[in-house]
Amino acid sequence: MTTVVIKVDGQQITATLEENAAARDFLALLPLTLTLEDYHRTEKISDLPAPLSTDGVPAGIDPEVGDITYYAPWGNLAIFYRDFGYAKGLVKLGHIDSGLALLTGKSPFQVTIERVE
Repeated sequence: MTTVVIKVDGQQITATLEENAAARDFLALLPLTLTLEDYHRTEKISDLPAPLSTDGVPAGIDPEVGDITYYAPWGNLAIFYRDFGYAKGLVKLGHIDSGLALLTGKSPFQVTIERVE
């Protein structure tokens, strides 16, 4: 498993990525600076610069609070800070280990996501 940090206004969120094709493609994009926007008061989303592979992943998932996901139909990153039901096309990339509260504030805002070496 690979650890990443999401930097928000000088503070850090730590997360662990899954072992799947989409997460490996996401990791290859890092470091990445994105603008996160609120979506339905449930998740923070941002477009990604390239599509991620969905080879070998389930058709969809029921995300948990703190899940970092890829919504394949739109090609965007989605980080859930509230509960949500099953969604077809949603792929789990990882899960936030600490600092989730940093995502519940203002929107839109910039983050930088980097691999921890």
